[in-house]
Amino acid sequence: MAAKSQSNDPKTKSPGSVTFSKAATQGQWGRAWEVDWFSLASVIFLLLFAPFIVYYFIMACDQYSCSLTAPLADIATGRARLSDIWAKTPPVTTKAAQIYVAWVTFQVLLYMLLPDICHKFLPGYVGGVQEGAMTPAGIVHKYEINGLQAWLITHLLWFVNSYLLACFSPTVIFDNWIPLLWCANILGYAVSTFAMIKGYFFPTDARDCKFTGSFFYNYMMGIEFNPRIGKWFDFKLFFNGRPGIIAWTLINLSFAAKQRELYGHVTNSMVLVNVLQAIYVLDFFWNETWYLKTIDICHDHFGWYLGWGDCVWLPYLYTLQQPSEAGASIYRRGNQGRAQGQLGLYLVYHPVQLPTRYSLGVLLLGLLGYYIFRMANHQKDLFRRTDGRCLIWGRKPKVIECSFTSADEQKHRSKLLVSGFWGVARHFNYTGDLMGSLAYCLACGGGHLLPYFYIIYMAILLTHRCLRDEHRCANKYGRDWERYTAAVPYRLLPGIF
Repeated sequence: MAAKSQSNDPKTKSPGSVTFSKAATQGQWGRAWEVDWFSLASVIFLLLFAPFIVYYFIMACDQYSCSLTAPLADIATGRARLSDIWAKTPPVTTKAAQIYVAWVTFQVLLYMLLPDICHKFLPGYVGGVQEGAMTPAGIVHKYEINGLQAWLITHLLWFVNSYLLACFSPTVIFDNWIPLLWCANILGYAVSTFAMIKGYFFPTDARDCKFTGSFFYNYMMGIEFNPRIGKWFDFKLFFNGRPGIIAWTLINLSFAAKQRELYGHVTNSMVLVNVLQAIYVLDFFWNETWYLKTIDICHDHFGWYLGWGDCVWLPYLYTLQQPSEAGASIYRRGNQGRAQGQLGLYLVYHPVQLPTRYSLGVLLLGLLGYYIFRMANHQKDLFRRTDGRCLIWGRKPKVIECSFTSADEQKHRSKLLVSGFWGVARHFNYTGDLMGSLAYCLACGGGHLLPYFYIIYMAILLTHRCLRDEHRCANKYGRDWERYTAAVPYRLLPGIF
């Protein structure tokens, strides 16, 4: 978002050294300028332990049938040492490296070399060249929106291979799950480090760079607002949407294929999670143009938080429900099972066949959450596109008139919507998102805590996003934001929070 006060353009003193006056820093929005001790401690904690958290979850499923407490109990009682656990962890392999390099290269080619044609024949889809939101420096970037096209091509080739060509097994992702984790980490750290070096020495636009006195904060939260190579390769759009989110549905399909290979059928819980998450992923790419106006693109700078997070955290922890659905019987099979399926997580490790009524309830919860999520975002998008000249729930929308000033000292006017779902709560789209997330977890039954990590994580993430977004909006709109919060007093849950 933007800030209410005026600011001056930054002056470049030397390569990678951008300074701002105190007035200027107060007039900016987006990522923080000054880092307090709590923020710095949080950043260092995440840099140190987030990779370990991912490894711990994957290792717990691989070696302890998805028990989160068994590894700790073994170490505490002396039955196992950290070195023993690490020795049993599959290393990176040449095959996994080849798969990962081919995957990322293919997605880069789809992103860079194939202009979108889907918008020419799919009614209602908005693709092709689109403009993003205004940056703090007053810049509006253009983007080539072709994510839906990339998703369709990728999955078409996947199914052609699975049913016709058989060039590789559809279980290939599951079978190389941990070696691929190391490849994803290498890319995540490489792109994050490159982005930081680029921000210091050859930024795309120095006016949208932010430097603090903390190396760790700069590395994690990013320096450049929109790092780019050439005219079209935008780091934030590519790594936010590809390769992680396109891989999401492929990972789920690979896990389902593994479950079928092991048991001869796919459980309804696996089908539920595949369907509900596929709806979410397809929604993302169908509305990729709208995504240009979200917090990830509009406010976050590109650093380790997005670079490593999109390469590792998203594909490995957002898919926790599926891999754990087959492995309990893998372990019962002893060494033979280990040879077949050493790499797996929850719905592969613990196959769950849900009662019909329960599965229908989970499906309805997921679809209701998706409806709220989509309609809330649709209302905001319609409101923005028509400048308020539209109907929300059959009525003319109510608005709060606002003003703000960008870094180039230009004054702008804006409107905040207080009708429809946006009159119920200030972030009611997140409420729908949380309902869908809960449905993913409930599809796994109640036998283990591990699948519920996702809803716990999403609740923390989205609550934090609410607070971050509102802090920016308060700085951007000032008293106008106070009028808005008085009109819509709740963030997520009416009457509660």
